[in-house]
Amino acid sequence: MSSRVIQSLLFLNNLKKIPLAVEDIDCLFTTKSFNSELLKQISTAKKRIYLAALYLEDDQAGADVLSALYQAKKNNPSLDIVVCVDFHRAQRGLIGVDKSASTNAIWYQQVAKTEGLGVKIIGIPVKRKELFGVQHLKGFIFDDQVLYSGASLNNIYLHQQDKYRLDRYWLIKNNVLADSLVRFLQDQFLSTNAVTSLNTESIADFQSLKLAHKTLTHDLKTASYQYQGQVSPDQLTVTPLFGLGARKNQLNKTIRQIFQSTEQELIVFTPYFNLPGAIVRDINALLTRGVQLTIIVGDKTANDFYIPADKPFKTIGTLPYLYESNIKKFATKHQQSIDKGLLKIHLWQDKANSFHLKGLYSDNRFAMLTGHNLNPRAWRLDLENALLIDDPKQEIKGLLDKELSGILANTRKIKHFNEIEDIANYPDNVKKILIRMRRFKADRLVKGLL
Repeated sequence: MSSRVIQSLLFLNNLKKIPLAVEDIDCLFTTKSFNSELLKQISTAKKRIYLAALYLEDDQAGADVLSALYQAKKNNPSLDIVVCVDFHRAQRGLIGVDKSASTNAIWYQQVAKTEGLGVKIIGIPVKRKELFGVQHLKGFIFDDQVLYSGASLNNIYLHQQDKYRLDRYWLIKNNVLADSLVRFLQDQFLSTNAVTSLNTESIADFQSLKLAHKTLTHDLKTASYQYQGQVSPDQLTVTPLFGLGARKNQLNKTIRQIFQSTEQELIVFTPYFNLPGAIVRDINALLTRGVQLTIIVGDKTANDFYIPADKPFKTIGTLPYLYESNIKKFATKHQQSIDKGLLKIHLWQDKANSFHLKGLYSDNRFAMLTGHNLNPRAWRLDLENALLIDDPKQEIKGLLDKELSGILANTRKIKHFNEIEDIANYPDNVKKILIRMRRFKADRLVKGLL
């Protein structure tokens, strides 16, 4: 075992950890079961409901969630209900939709006029503009239950209609973990003047939050989850992690330690294949050490920006092809590792559905649940968090194996880079944009923001 592996394992072993009972952990395997569990937890919560997601959408599934929250408040007026979403995302329409269309914030305000302000909907601004960073913290807390997923709240994530976007859904009952996640939202955001209510009659603009926001940004760079934990070398545990920015980012550092500590096999889930340079270097070193690496990523048709040929094309529809070209370049570089069986690349596809899974699973021990996309944007710009489960006795291996088996059932394994489509075969409008980007080296700039 190399000194780097030993140091990385020591780092992971010395993380402050929260002990878990195996009977208090469960995994949901489908979008529909996630939807059912979410609504069930809302209806049965007794003390508090805290939801953190990128957005709560103005559509049928979003309306069902918001209606359930207000009903829960009516049934139990003392219930503390807070929804934390991105400040900028809530105040714009969907990409490609007419700018005059209603926004989520307008919808929140309209519902509040009828239902009142018993449900707090808070907008968290990360940067001056959404392009440069978003509120990407995840986690739904109901009393002492934590339902962790990278999903946001709308039709496709909750399988309201005939399409779904697959994510990961883990349910953990633990009061220390739940308290820590809630306290973080309260201390870092709700107690500051840098955030604003999105369902009051008047919503503060970013300019009025600017001074408080500067303090918030400074504080977040060194923020972490607070809890009474312990080092538990042989016990099932969980560690909540937070990260913002390229420096002093505990989450990014832990991700790298997982790559560097893996001795036998590392499984990586990511929906958008655009790896940060640090992770590329860690992968090169990992394969050189003879460690098996399995990467599960969505096929371009399973990307949420993919536009079918029978729909009007928009520039944003180029992104899935850009990600696919990254995969092809990566597979080409590592074809020898593919031939040796060290590198396995699985492309997920299930009809017209989409893929949104994120996370790591190392040596049947460390399982990271996260909204972190393992891309430059998550690495440098967005607010991100994760739960790192340490399972030294493989007590939840059955759940992890079942989750993995269900995911792999809809994948095809790449045996040669030629199996991945080339730019020469792309639609003409996509081909023109990609060639133009490469000519002016704009693809590097775009990849840095994705």
